[in-house]
Amino acid sequence: MAEVRETMSANGRGSIPLLSPYKMANFNLSHRIVLAPLTRCRSYGNMPQPHAAVYYSQRTTNDGLLISEATIVSETGLGYPESPGIWTKEQVEAWKPVVEAVHNRGGIFFCQIWHAGRASNSELQPNAEAPISCTDKGITTSADGFWSPPRQLRTDEIPLIVNDFRLAARNSMEAGFDGVEIHAANGYLIEQFMKDGVNDRTDEYGGSLENRCRFALEIVEAVAKEIGSDRIGIRLSPFADQLECSDSNPEALAIYMANALNKYNIVYLHAVEPRTLRSGESCKTSYSLLPMREAFKGAFMVAGGCDRAEGKTVIAEKKADLVAFGRLFLANPDLPKRFELDAPLNRYDRSTFYTLDPVVGYTDYPFLEYVPAN
Repeated sequence: MAEVRETMSANGRGSIPLLSPYKMANFNLSHRIVLAPLTRCRSYGNMPQPHAAVYYSQRTTNDGLLISEATIVSETGLGYPESPGIWTKEQVEAWKPVVEAVHNRGGIFFCQIWHAGRASNSELQPNAEAPISCTDKGITTSADGFWSPPRQLRTDEIPLIVNDFRLAARNSMEAGFDGVEIHAANGYLIEQFMKDGVNDRTDEYGGSLENRCRFALEIVEAVAKEIGSDRIGIRLSPFADQLECSDSNPEALAIYMANALNKYNIVYLHAVEPRTLRSGESCKTSYSLLPMREAFKGAFMVAGGCDRAEGKTVIAEKKADLVAFGRLFLANPDLPKRFELDAPLNRYDRSTFYTLDPVVGYTDYPFLEYVPAN
């Protein structure tokens, strides 16, 4: 495999805030550009494949942070076909060479652990059962009727799901990851509990804001006890309404969670910008997240379609410490180098985002320059 030359000039780093170093807890990052978690649907049979090692290592820079695609914590957690899991020994073993490929190039790699909840189909579930959620209300907006009606979890079942996240975190460490990102955003299971537009429970996991956030914080606590708080990040999207997952007071939710998370001393909070602020393919970073940023004591990361100019502004104006890039990083494996040089960017091909091809639209995006592999 050909490799891109990663050396960045001191001048380039100094003039671009995105390329300035940052100390994130025990991790000394060489720049502020993060590979966002991106579902790619190329883990056949829910097993990470050798081509994933190529894909992630292509996007690795020395002391740069990468977050893996959403990785399933249990067999009930699957929401999209051919997504990777980390609940079996075989999956852990399959992840090891992928993680090793990133570490061999000096990268820092967090595994995003995930349960889709009601954002699933019975055909993807064990024994064709209904997907599980905080509710029995289904998602109604899918034109093709993909989402199956969910089953509301019993109160006594919820600790079992918390334990699935704990075990997934343990398995992530066994696979060699540097940490985990708990996926509590984008309309999936944890966020389904947090938001009152979905959560209609009457037990201790429903009703008040504190009750609705209980599940998320129990997961954080369990994972922290298992692997240490210094290896944990979390992704939240309080202002989004993806998969019909909205809240009547997202500001209160954002601040409550930011303050509550401080108790656990986790490494970072990864916040998704409100989708309503998107315009075409660009994102104007909002001020909606500033109270959340001010409340949280750890590293604050934002995601939401930023380009180079907006990313520079986010860091320069201290709206965030780190910026996660998705589609631009997908199509430009050497994105930090391109940002340093203000070089042209490859265009991404949306039609290949979720195909099964191990190369096309996955590892075939060109670099600026190549050097022979060692």
